[in-house]
Amino acid sequence: MARAVRLAVTAGVLVLAAGSAPLVGGELNRVVAIARAIESGQKQARWPGGAIPYVWGGGHAKKAGPSLGTCKGYHGSIKPCPAATTQGLDCSGLARWVYQLAYEDDVLGGGNTDDHVRRLRKVTPAAARPGDLVFYGKIRKRTVKTHHVGIFIGGGRMINALRTGTTIRTDRVTLLPDLAGYYRYEG
Repeated sequence: MARAVRLAVTAGVLVLAAGSAPLVGGELNRVVAIARAIESGQKQARWPGGAIPYVWGGGHAKKAGPSLGTCKGYHGSIKPCPAATTQGLDCSGLARWVYQLAYEDDVLGGGNTDDHVRRLRKVTPAAARPGDLVFYGKIRKRTVKTHHVGIFIGGGRMINALRTGTTIRTDRVTLLPDLAGYYRYEG
């Protein structure tokens, strides 16, 4: 009887511990927490607080974080291009900044979604964890042509900077029709 009670208590402790333990590694938990804080407008390093607008080319300055964008290559619907006079982030600028804050290093570095995906390892959708990045476009062994990235937060959702006229927000990962896969940083 005493053994059965000890087993039941041990099982209960394990269940409680598992329920309170993080679902993923520390850095990925930090990625999601930081992305949610940014989406909700909380003050961060290099941002005083408030909603962060999407800006074509935003987040690609020497240091990660909101920056003025560029009108070079801009094809958005809002005319004239507001990027050169607006401080904010584009999708890869958001991913770069969130990862820099979480890993305390600019692990994704400069560049666009094509450059970032090359620094990561693909994981299956079943193995995807909150904090992984979700890319859109075409990724093949020899060619990479992506156009969007979001931060996977679980439940089929991502936090992302979608397009001019929006702010950092949560969307379904099925929002765009050309999901290329889930990718993880393993520095």
